[in-house]
Amino acid sequence: MRGAGGCRAPRHFVRVLLVLAMLGLCTVASASEEPEGWAYELASELMSPYCPGRTLSECPSPQADQLRTWIILQEASGRTRAEVEVELIGRFGDGIRSRPRAEGFGLMAYVLPVLIFVGGGLLVAVFLRRQTQGGPASQPPTAPAETLDPELERRIDEELAGQR
Repeated sequence: MRGAGGCRAPRHFVRVLLVLAMLGLCTVASASEEPEGWAYELASELMSPYCPGRTLSECPSPQADQLRTWIILQEASGRTRAEVEVELIGRFGDGIRSRPRAEGFGLMAYVLPVLIFVGGGLLVAVFLRRQTQGGPASQPPTAPAETLDPELERRIDEELAGQR
């Protein structure tokens, strides 16, 4: 009779080693593959002129598929990414870009959020500073005792004495 887990521990250990070895081989195989060229990267950065709101790589239309193939062929023929981008912007307009240019009016898309964030922070700081300062406006006014009419004081004293 075998002890508790007599043969199971070595079998389990061998299975774990086999799984780890397979994972290691998959990692080595994927690292040895050549990275994708700029055509695939460009297709994922450009907006599709055929599917509004989608990138060219996400668009399922046949025209988008033809345009992706054209970009890949341009890369294979030796053209640079910049040349292909200029041609595509010439054909489809500046709206094909997924991000505005960081120049001219397009620079506002990058600068404006930062300015709004900083301005909002300054407004909050000014508001908090005014709320935490102990100035005369933040203290309730107190009336000196001499300003009360003696008759009114007497009536108040009687009312307080009557409540006891």
